Amino acid sequence: MSPSINKKLVKDSEPKDRVYDVYDSELSGFLLRVQKSGKKRYYYRGRLTRPDRTRGPHRYYPIGDANVLTPAQARHEARRLAGMLAEGEDPDAARKSDKAATIGELINGPYKDTILDHRRGGEATMAMLQNCFSFLFDRPLDDPTLVQAVTNWRAQLLKDGLTAVSINRYVSALHAALSFAVEQDLIPAHPLAKLKPLKTDPRRGVVRYLSPEEEARLWEALDAREERIRAERDNANAWRRERGYPELPDLRAVAYADRLKPLVILALNTGLRRGELFGLEWKDVDFERAMLSIRGVVAKTGATRYVPLNDEAFKALRGWKAQGGGQGYVFPGKDGGRLDNIKTAWSRLMKEAGIENFRFHDCRHDFASKLVMSGVDLNTVRELLGHGDLKMTLRYAHLAPHKMAEAVARLNSSGDNIVPLPRVSEQTD
Repeated sequence: MSPSINKKLVKDSEPKDRVYDVYDSELSGFLLRVQKSGKKRYYYRGRLTRPDRTRGPHRYYPIGDANVLTPAQARHEARRLAGMLAEGEDPDAARKSDKAATIGELINGPYKDTILDHRRGGEATMAMLQNCFSFLFDRPLDDPTLVQAVTNWRAQLLKDGLTAVSINRYVSALHAALSFAVEQDLIPAHPLAKLKPLKTDPRRGVVRYLSPEEEARLWEALDAREERIRAERDNANAWRRERGYPELPDLRAVAYADRLKPLVILALNTGLRRGELFGLEWKDVDFERAMLSIRGVVAKTGATRYVPLNDEAFKALRGWKAQGGGQGYVFPGKDGGRLDNIKTAWSRLMKEAGIENFRFHDCRHDFASKLVMSGVDLNTVRELLGHGDLKMTLRYAHLAPHKMAEAVARLNSSGDNIVPLPRVSEQTD
């Protein structure tokens, strides 16, 4: 039997590697939904009574944030929704007419509920919309001057030095919110349908990779860091022995002092995004086939892909697994949960290595750049990186000038394999 949703149950419902629902035993259809991020929201699952007294399909109606509403308050709202549905009143229709007259009401109302529950990075999207477009929140959804307002806003950002790529990304978020309004029949047509994105150069952008000298300094700094941590552990255990305290695990007996070095090795040899590395679990590592499975739930594009392991990455993972439990996250946080950042450790490592302007994300650029410079074709690089199309991968094309040189060099032959163009008569009709 399902438990009764109460404060203790809400508190004890821990996030898993998938979204899951906990149904209430007191009120049928009332539930708590727990997101992978740990976000918890109340819903009512019910069916609308049609005019002919038949029942419509089951639908989920959002109630609110579990951090804001108590279970009793949420259950009361669920009962109200149940009554509306029984009387043939559609809560969604009421919400459309009452709560989404302006852009702000749309974004802070039904659209917020949707993206927080069903989209990766929903909280970041909401923050972007709030920061960039609050000046539009009082405008009606079907405002005919919206294109001009956004056009003027873009022009000012360009004048302030923001890149077209960044501006297009912001406008895309607003465009998606208004598309939701069209899908929900809040407006008959998309108000930004005629707004074209700013032109960008797909090959232009920061492609930062390590020079041979920088790479050598990076490994030296990592090795020095490993030795420093081991020496500190040696000293700590010597102090404990003198006082009869239990000793800490001997770091001389394992492959790595902590997670940073194997994490860097994997980043430089697989090109995984930071979120993909942090979300990687041991069940995603296939040692028999030397392959990683990047599940759609952690991939930026939402599509599962497979990345082979070279010898260096394979050995790093094998050694790292041997000193841990081999369960859960490959690179867990301190509490065993998902790692959220390594900013302090990375910044200190770059300083010790004497490397400037190299972010952790640039390990991905380094991976792709080295592949292209070694002759790997761009489409293979695209598949390894998990790019949705070739546009993003084209930024690395300039690193393979030999490919273009080889192509035009074919014209240097004797001409035996070249079909001459037909001559054009000087006479005109």
